[in-house]
Amino acid sequence: MKTEELTTLVMGALDDLKAMDLHVIDVRDKTSITDVMVIATGTSSRHVKSLGGNVVLKAKKAGQQPLGEEGLDAGEWALIDLGDVVVHVMQPEVRDFYQLEKLWETDEQSADEASQTG
Repeated sequence: MKTEELTTLVMGALDDLKAMDLHVIDVRDKTSITDVMVIATGTSSRHVKSLGGNVVLKAKKAGQQPLGEEGLDAGEWALIDLGDVVVHVMQPEVRDFYQLEKLWETDEQSADEASQTG
């Protein structure tokens, strides 16, 4: 499955269960670990678990076996590694603390997003 198709699948799985503040970051030029990171917020540990579980379920149904799953039991921060796409689903406090967007985005990406929303 191509990166764009997989990203669309992930976004759909998160949107199905009303994930908040979805954010896609292209990291191809920053790391060889993955091509895209998808970051989303869940409102509670149950919501984070459900969102992460839905991503895993939809990926498997599409024939994309996750390479790894972390944090689905605890529900504070779930990470699903789908190879070309890595998904982070976090509770608001955890997301505010780690600020992954600031870590991975370039100034150029932030400026592009600002011009699209403004």
